[in-house]
Amino acid sequence: MSTAETADRESTAAVAVEGLTKTFGSGAESVTAVDGVSFTIESGSVVGLLGPNGAGKTTTIKSILGLVRPDAGTVRIDGIDTAENPRQAFNRVDAMLEGARNDYWRLTVRENLRYFAAIGGDDPAAVSDRHDQLLDTLELSEKADEPVRDLSRGMKQKVSLASVLASDVSVAFLDEPTLGLDVESSLTLRRELRRIVDERDLTVVLSSHDMDVIEDVCDRVIIMSDGEIIINSEVAELLEQFETQRFRISLNDVDSDTLSLLRERYDVSDIDQFDRRTRFEVTADNETFYRLIDAIAEADVTLDSVETIQPDLEDVFLEITGTGDS
Repeated sequence: MSTAETADRESTAAVAVEGLTKTFGSGAESVTAVDGVSFTIESGSVVGLLGPNGAGKTTTIKSILGLVRPDAGTVRIDGIDTAENPRQAFNRVDAMLEGARNDYWRLTVRENLRYFAAIGGDDPAAVSDRHDQLLDTLELSEKADEPVRDLSRGMKQKVSLASVLASDVSVAFLDEPTLGLDVESSLTLRRELRRIVDERDLTVVLSSHDMDVIEDVCDRVIIMSDGEIIINSEVAELLEQFETQRFRISLNDVDSDTLSLLRERYDVSDIDQFDRRTRFEVTADNETFYRLIDAIAEADVTLDSVETIQPDLEDVFLEITGTGDS
């Protein structure tokens, strides 16, 4: 992409980050948390920002929001440079950060929505219908006139999300939006968040340890490791790359020696044995897979079934980062 094309894309993107760098400390004790990170996020899209602990994603988010001053790089919100025009840029942004008290707990739920709409530049009375819809969508209507401090953790989490969506911002940063929610509430939130994004042409940057949330809601994922971006891809394309790498195989009447031989030669795991059947999973490319099938035939073992395992985003994340911490 040419310099002119890059500049044009950055000017029209909802979020454009270029060369973002942040180092903490100095000398031998210094740690580079973010190392020359660049990406753009198109308006109306939902992008997951992922990475293991220490990958740099939190520092990246805080640098974009102006909570951390980067050592180098630029951030633009709707084409507005956050360093040159911070008030104008951040007027278009709201955020729900994990561990931060996003709401005023002495106020009621409805009062919080009115307050955050007002500081976002909206007339609370003019957006009361939006607030009623948010309360209904997030199952907060019955609690609308109760102080937030009296609510459960899951309810408080919903109020935080509703407060972010109460004003007419163009970009929302959501850190662990489903934390503390039960399964049904989490599913409802995913569905309604996607609907709100589409209705408002809202842009969302979402960070979560729940890969189901990322897979259900996000159009694209950016994965960081050691302060750098290692993956920037659409969710569907990323899953497609890993589509045929894992298989579940069932065999009948396999003896222990043959099974041991298969384990030595191939990446066999998750072995289950019951009655006369043995089932295991194997990771293999096409050539290795066919060698395995030939080895099974040569051992005169009955092949009962072969199933291609479709990976979910958590499988892909673990494979890419080599870590169990998502």
